Amino acid sequence: MKKELLTSLLICLISLPMSGQMKWSQQYQQYFDQYKDLAIQQMKRYHIPASITLAQGVLESGAGRSTLATRGNNHFGIKCHGWTGRAIYQDDDERNECFRAYDNVYDSYEDHSKFLTTSNRYSSLFQLRQTDYKGWAYGLKSCGYATNPRYAIQLIDIIQLYKLYEYDEGKSGGKTVGGQMPSHRVYEFNQNYYVMANAGDTYRTIGDEMGVSYKKLAKYNENERDARLEEGDFVWLQKKRRNAPKEYKNRPHTVVGGESMYTISQRYGIRLKYLYKMNELTPDYQIKVGDVLRIR
Repeated sequence: MKKELLTSLLICLISLPMSGQMKWSQQYQQYFDQYKDLAIQQMKRYHIPASITLAQGVLESGAGRSTLATRGNNHFGIKCHGWTGRAIYQDDDERNECFRAYDNVYDSYEDHSKFLTTSNRYSSLFQLRQTDYKGWAYGLKSCGYATNPRYAIQLIDIIQLYKLYEYDEGKSGGKTVGGQMPSHRVYEFNQNYYVMANAGDTYRTIGDEMGVSYKKLAKYNENERDARLEEGDFVWLQKKRRNAPKEYKNRPHTVVGGESMYTISQRYGIRLKYLYKMNELTPDYQIKVGDVLRIR
């Protein structure tokens, strides 16, 4: 650990008040159940403790209910600072400040990770152990992430009360909301995220749960907005890719019974037109069992 970081952390430890009592909130727990897998995926990719990401997310977004979160899918209170994408404006330290806005929550999590990893301001944090959530909490405050003098204490209180440090080991655990598991678990594949539809699901019900417009969900999945979903259907939460991951370069897909070009495109998170193009097929081609298709 750099001497400068150690000094700043000691100053924070001395100057900030001791942790106070915090009451358990079902809204907070529901937030963690919904986004824990996403935070773990971000941790594995960017080496930011999942506990820190979750605690910041729930605190900055009011468990996903703040104006920034509901209007702009901004779960981390990140301001524009050279941002060229969509923005929303809200009073903060000053009046009518510019905040980044995203198409969905997953883009917000990704941008939060990139914001920390690409800024020299936070570079010293990455010398800390991935399980040192206290060091990360005090470090974020000393590096200027937030102006609230109790910011580090708040993060630590949240992490300890909800045992978020367990996620820093890379396991999602089995926490529940009201005795039941969340409706949809979020998976990562092909630089994208997806859920598996349950019986009775629609793009609207999934969109409401995931914080994504049902119209955009239907578009991402190349389907009608009111399309009926079958149990086990892949529902992609972002725009699909042009092809499958690199490891599938020499691993073509062999068609089995009941599959279509669409279901195969959904399985691998590939846009349908590119699946046809890779295989030099026209949209009127009827695939059959045993066909071998390139997916990369």
